[in-house]
Amino acid sequence: MAEQAPVGAAARSQRATAWTLTWAGLVGLAAAFILLVEKIAVLANPAHVPSCSINPVLSCGSVMNTPQAAAFGFPNPILGVSGFAALLTIGVVLLTGACLPGWFWWGIQAGTTFGVLFVHWLIFQSLYRIGALCPYCMVVWVAAIAAFVATTAHNVCSARLPVPARLRPAAAYAPSVVTAWLVAIAALATVRFWDYWSTLAA
Repeated sequence: MAEQAPVGAAARSQRATAWTLTWAGLVGLAAAFILLVEKIAVLANPAHVPSCSINPVLSCGSVMNTPQAAAFGFPNPILGVSGFAALLTIGVVLLTGACLPGWFWWGIQAGTTFGVLFVHWLIFQSLYRIGALCPYCMVVWVAAIAAFVATTAHNVCSARLPVPARLRPAAAYAPSVVTAWLVAIAALATVRFWDYWSTLAA
């Protein structure tokens, strides 16, 4: 059974979430699709140099040829294509004014939470195990984080998540949370590869 149409702050939150999921789904899907195409090209021709292999640090090829790039036994971009296609579809449906039932929002929360946890495992692997960054992967990271924060903020605003009522207005700061989160990741990447970045400025 569908919920009643949201009103007030919840309605504004749902609209903002709809736009975020739409754009995150679209951008993430594009990046994941390009990664999948590049991965297929590498499998067909091991000598193929991916378009996102720019230098020793920004190198998709270095990342693609690791076990981490197929964490579940198949190329990670397959997960990205399916997951972001779902997000894009949900975002577009919400933009039409559709009101999704509570259980569906819990499903979106579970999906975006899995996505953001998996992305952070990949971030750790890229920074501290593989020692290279994949530009298209980083686009996926941004999309996954934005989708998770937007979904969580909306579920807080709509009282689905058990957060004290006095703290629910904090959901309005979701864009700031995303910005701070990405700045923190950028800082980690800067520190990790500082020896290389410093040579570029020399």
